[in-house]
Amino acid sequence: MKIACVSLLVTTFLLFCANGIFAQGKPADKVDETKKSDKEGSFKFGLSYLSNNVIMGRADTIKTPMLITDIKYSFSNGLYLSGSITYIPNRIVDKLDEGNLTAGYDFDITDDLSAETSFSKLFYNKNSTQIGSSINSTINASLDYNIVGIVTPTIGTGYNFVSKGFKNDVFVNAGLSHDFITTGIVNDNDFLVISPLAEMNRGTQNFYDAYLTQKKYKLASNTSKALAKQEAMLSKFNLLDYEFSVPMAYKTGALILHASPQYAISQNKLPANITGSMINKPGIFYFDIGATIKL
Repeated sequence: MKIACVSLLVTTFLLFCANGIFAQGKPADKVDETKKSDKEGSFKFGLSYLSNNVIMGRADTIKTPMLITDIKYSFSNGLYLSGSITYIPNRIVDKLDEGNLTAGYDFDITDDLSAETSFSKLFYNKNSTQIGSSINSTINASLDYNIVGIVTPTIGTGYNFVSKGFKNDVFVNAGLSHDFITTGIVNDNDFLVISPLAEMNRGTQNFYDAYLTQKKYKLASNTSKALAKQEAMLSKFNLLDYEFSVPMAYKTGALILHASPQYAISQNKLPANITGSMINKPGIFYFDIGATIKL
């Protein structure tokens, strides 16, 4: 049975790779994956800094660094509730930019096979410059299998409810990662997890169409007309980007320090005369860094 599951996951992953292929879990969550036997409920309070707002290899011409505070309660049965607030430090007004509430279920199917599903409701400031500010809510699901501790393929899917007047989006993600775990760095109970990750995202870009139409170019008629000619392409299920990251998390006691440098190579981009040359670059580097307290 286990061999059949492995074969199915590997085959499915290779199929996605052949055709081309939402972001993985937060680095702070990686430390819990090494403690599968810990089934007690827990609170997490976190603060992180994200250097730029990037979604599926798409970013704005204006770099948007963010401070994100979040809270999460995980029940002993795998159910969890979480929420976050995003603060934009380089703005003069409207610094509180976004909030979200999430309910999800994270569970183990076998010792090596795990799954997660979640629903998130998003709340954006009307003047938000985030690429995803046209998204009202999302449904996500993922499945990962740890193959004898060597490599972990992950398959995920997402459905985004976009602003009224625009079509919704469907995404599929496939990735490969490996966990390097070191214990006893400073004391007997601490450990460090480093998980290099390569992934691909495939989906539609109606969220991008809505963002550019409603936020970015709502007063520029010439650009709006040019964008309207691209709507058929934006609604197609295409390869969106390749992403490479190195999530890291260090845990000692109740403190978790985490960081993740990331590089996205966007595919099937809009022409530069619509997006501008700054966001039509072949690759975007960004990172997040932060701390979480687990109680």
